[in-house]
Amino acid sequence: MEGHARNVRLSVIGELPVASVDTALVTKILETLWSAKPETASRLRGRIEAVLNWAKARGYRDGENPARWRGHLDNLLPAMSKIRAVKHHAALPYEQIGAFVRELHTCDGVAARALEFAILTAARTSEVIGAQWTEIDLSAKIWTVPSSRMKAGREHRVPLSAYAIEILDRMAPVKTDGFVFGAKPERPLANEAMLAVLRRMERGDITVHGFRSTFRDWAAERTNFSSEVAEMALAHSVGDKVEAAYRRGDLFEKRRRLMAAWATFCATLRQDSQNNVTSLGKRG
Repeated sequence: MEGHARNVRLSVIGELPVASVDTALVTKILETLWSAKPETASRLRGRIEAVLNWAKARGYRDGENPARWRGHLDNLLPAMSKIRAVKHHAALPYEQIGAFVRELHTCDGVAARALEFAILTAARTSEVIGAQWTEIDLSAKIWTVPSSRMKAGREHRVPLSAYAIEILDRMAPVKTDGFVFGAKPERPLANEAMLAVLRRMERGDITVHGFRSTFRDWAAERTNFSSEVAEMALAHSVGDKVEAAYRRGDLFEKRRRLMAAWATFCATLRQDSQNNVTSLGKRG
């Protein structure tokens, strides 16, 4: 690990010691990927930041981290939301999430509630439509997705905000052992059900999966939470041993605060049936 931290082995900088890595080099590494493969570029930036943070803690370098996004690289590189909005039209820019959720909240049906829940938890479609009441601990405000249903094959605990809990409370007055989101307890929603909601809302320009990117962009650009916390909230796999070491410790409570902040952000413009602005998400 120390050898990896001493010499960041990237083609642009070769065997250069970590103490010599500066903003110009980090920008050179990222800029070719930033528009062509924004998700890859974002993850790479996070990993470089993690390596350099580790190196500073070990005394191999000092000063500010040149891979830091907020207050640094955000002044040099375009926001991910702007890139995606122009190139892909698959992810909703996070600035629009409040208005979108407000409209979604007025839509009837199980699929609409499932989509709302998916947005608040930043979960994948398969994880949401397969959710069962036995996986939900309302008292602890935790949804535990078993490894058998996770892309990475590892159990994933999802902290539930007050807003997410409200959606669960609306789904069933008495919780059963069946599926949370389904026309019947024994039958989950179809894979295309949430996408159909978007089409009814005349939002064919975005996808259900794109809301995970919306969440990721918001976390990077509007919060001080580390990229490692955001990546864990998305249940992304750890990319290398250095990053795995950096992620040691209990990130669940940090993720709980992150998801509560996301719920608050999503609910900022949402209004109830009496047109009163709600504050859901601020409590959880």
